[in-house]
Amino acid sequence: MLELDKFNFEAEVLQAEGTVLVDFYGDGCVPCEALKPHVHALEETYGDTIKFSGLNISKARRLAISQKVMGLPVIAIYQGGEMVESLVKDDATPENVEAMVKKYHA
Repeated sequence: MLELDKFNFEAEVLQAEGTVLVDFYGDGCVPCEALKPHVHALEETYGDTIKFSGLNISKARRLAISQKVMGLPVIAIYQGGEMVESLVKDDATPENVEAMVKKYHA
């Protein structure tokens, strides 16, 4: 999983070719930590067509706000530099994340 920061987010997500999944998480976010192993497992299955990445918003608050990430966890799908779908807080379950990933797996 590619670790994002405020320096590489634009190049790796907003200017990327194809589909990018971003796992927005934060320090001390228990639901984020619980979800992370499931996201890593999805990368093993779907990583051939979707770029999996993560952004610790504790170190990139302005960037998170610019992406309208106000609560955690957030799992978002980007295409063509735009967030096309996201799962936020209670909706970000392993089952929902996998269903969303399957929609964009080509």
